[in-house]
Amino acid sequence: MAELRLGPLLRYVDGSSATFWVEASRPCTAEVRCADGTSGSAPTFQVAGHHYALVPVSGLTPGTVTAYEVLLDDVTVWPLPGSAFPPSVVRTSAGDEAAVRVTFGSCRWAAPPADEKDPVGPDALDTLAARVAADPDGERPDVLLLLGDQVYADEVSDATRTWIASRRDLADPPGHQVADYEEYTRLYYESWLDPEIRWLLSTVPSCMIFDDHDVIDDWNTSDAWLEDIRATPWWRERMLSGLMSYWVHQHLGNLSPDELADNPLYAAVRETPDGTDVLRAFAAQADSDPASVRWSYRRDFGRTRVLMVDSRAARVLDEQNRAMLDPGESAWLREQALDAPETRDHLLIGTSLPWLLPPLIHQAEAWDAALCRGERGARWARFGEKLRRTADLEHWAAFPQSFEELADLIADVGSGEHAPATVCVLSGDVHHAYVAEPVWAEPARQPAAHVVQLTCSPVHNSVPPQIRLGFRFGWSRLARGLGNRLARHGRCARPSVDWNRSGGPWFGNQLMTLTLRGRSASLRLEKVVRGRDDRTGGAVRLRTVRESALAPQ
Repeated sequence: MAELRLGPLLRYVDGSSATFWVEASRPCTAEVRCADGTSGSAPTFQVAGHHYALVPVSGLTPGTVTAYEVLLDDVTVWPLPGSAFPPSVVRTSAGDEAAVRVTFGSCRWAAPPADEKDPVGPDALDTLAARVAADPDGERPDVLLLLGDQVYADEVSDATRTWIASRRDLADPPGHQVADYEEYTRLYYESWLDPEIRWLLSTVPSCMIFDDHDVIDDWNTSDAWLEDIRATPWWRERMLSGLMSYWVHQHLGNLSPDELADNPLYAAVRETPDGTDVLRAFAAQADSDPASVRWSYRRDFGRTRVLMVDSRAARVLDEQNRAMLDPGESAWLREQALDAPETRDHLLIGTSLPWLLPPLIHQAEAWDAALCRGERGARWARFGEKLRRTADLEHWAAFPQSFEELADLIADVGSGEHAPATVCVLSGDVHHAYVAEPVWAEPARQPAAHVVQLTCSPVHNSVPPQIRLGFRFGWSRLARGLGNRLARHGRCARPSVDWNRSGGPWFGNQLMTLTLRGRSASLRLEKVVRGRDDRTGGAVRLRTVRESALAPQ
């Protein structure tokens, strides 16, 4: 009998359809039956000895809440027997005028078992799950945007390290880091079998995009970095396995039913008894020719458009032509952002890496990029490459032309007769949260839309005290002065925008939520805290740290 190994994850949802991701223990037919009589089924497909299905359900009624169950070969496997959680449900969109709640964050280490001490404090997603489960008819997100580092292939838990050691010698590279597809699946089991997370992902739709730790820290930092890591004997298997597992576990669920129906790779994997070789060939192509694959995607929620942007694999790393996005990806982003502006009130650009950083860090990254490009000679270039890797100087600021192109795009989107009320750049990565607002140097380019950089991380991780001090200092007047001196030394052009911090920095495990209704928008930042009776086992909860309007009611 087939068993449910992982899932279900509720992924895509609109007004009348939804998709559900599952992993089963053997080949079978997966079926989702909703309480309103709608249902859908799909046979599993096989990758590397694992059996997955993405089940589409259509014919749902807009604006309804419908419980569902999952069956494998006609045997009910979800809800789990004796579950303490409320029924998993599908909430369909009520139309363009309905409010949309978008909760986002990044950087989540898997939470340890409940009987073990958590070294980085309570998990924000676990805590959100507990709150939603305690009041299933209350407020909940309409979608979770998970902006990178869903798993950590290079920083595994003690339990996973022990498991890896049981199958190979840790003295062999890459040591305790993930080496192949099977070890990647272990990361997803550890993360998504967490009871609270499992239930939350079964009842709240999710959109995901990778960042570096989904493969390795500082993935695609530079051309020299890539050359060095490709020379190691373990990298190719790690890279291919990372892309394969990401496609299976995260990317497929990002796509709409229509996109899945038109996806030739999905069809090929499903049509063969074992899709491993087909998917491996795709991953090899994506590695050797990144521009041939698009991981970015678009989702529309009523009159809110979300563009989830790949700011890792789509990079151009040639030092003289560095770009965060290759030309095809950049053209796609512009097309999607400018398409049919009269149909939307808000544009959300999800990129794992912040566009606007603390000014000192921005200027340091731009300066370092100039050094590596050779602006101050070969000796400085070698220093710049070493500094870039050591200090993780590889955000949008380290790709100055791409930074300016995004600024130009936002100015274009945010202006004109059909300008949205807000343009929000949603990011994570930097293990703290803040709000920044740009001002264009040319007043004529200042958008009518309210433009904000909203950065929120980690969901469940930490940042050393000295790094906290650095982030705080990076916004200061003195730091701006130091940054300007670096920029002059690197002969860096002045950015076309300036920006100021209007909130933060905030530290700790946290989530941001945007509530969008018509042309109004509000922001809430919530941080995990413990009750006052912590020494006797006080309750963990999400406390509102900041609540503000981004656009008027």
